[in-house]
Amino acid sequence: MEFTLTEAQYNLVYNSFSFVIASMGAALVFFLLVRNRVAPQHRMAVTLSTLVVGIALYHYVRIFGSWSDAFSYVGGKYVQDGEPFNEGYRYVDWFLTVPLLLAELVVVLKLTKGKTRSLIVRLTIAAVAMIALGYPGEIAASDSSARTMWGVLSTIPFLYILYVLFVELGKSLDRQSGGVKKLVDALRYIILATWGIYPIAYMLPSLIDDTAKAEVARQVMYSLGDVLAKPLFGILVLGIALAKSREDGYVEPGGQAVDANTPDDASELVEA
Repeated sequence: MEFTLTEAQYNLVYNSFSFVIASMGAALVFFLLVRNRVAPQHRMAVTLSTLVVGIALYHYVRIFGSWSDAFSYVGGKYVQDGEPFNEGYRYVDWFLTVPLLLAELVVVLKLTKGKTRSLIVRLTIAAVAMIALGYPGEIAASDSSARTMWGVLSTIPFLYILYVLFVELGKSLDRQSGGVKKLVDALRYIILATWGIYPIAYMLPSLIDDTAKAEVARQVMYSLGDVLAKPLFGILVLGIALAKSREDGYVEPGGQAVDANTPDDASELVEA
């Protein structure tokens, strides 16, 4: 459905995409620079964080370009008369990054191989199902029952993911140190809080009669959710990896052994 945006509406979305690109790019550089501060056995989690923000950076560049190509500036307003805005870029991004996000959390905890494999497989299947079931509703008409139906179906694997994270994974935290437990709890609640943004944004076209306002609010909320769910999530995973590296007595190249009871600057930032 074509619609017209005011300058303020168009620029709000445009600048939101620009902010996400900058955030993902900065996070990508940061994770690459601090990777060697983590013990080798814990670097896989940081590598996954780097992949997540790198994939998101690429897709947001495409989303940014698609948004620009979809509108023309006519008579002081932005008219959607160009190529259709491609919402598929966002779903391809989620299809790749959401399983990686969940894998980060499991991998960094260094559980038994069997437990790690089981959790990653089940969480990956649930994440893929959640994204795949949400997409048909995303592209459905805003006033159709299909949007609600697919949204409800997509919520089922989401609830299963929360069950695994809060119930099953919670049972595996007894062997973790107090500091690591706090960071894992923070990660789980960040997932609950930030992922809660997505279903609200998803349903806005059905809740707001003004198509332009609904689209602007949806794109801005999705962008906010992605910044919180990817760079912020990755920083907390990094904090866990640094804490576990200290516990293992890891020595940075050219540095000295770090006392497990002495906070690292980066992890202090994370835990704050």
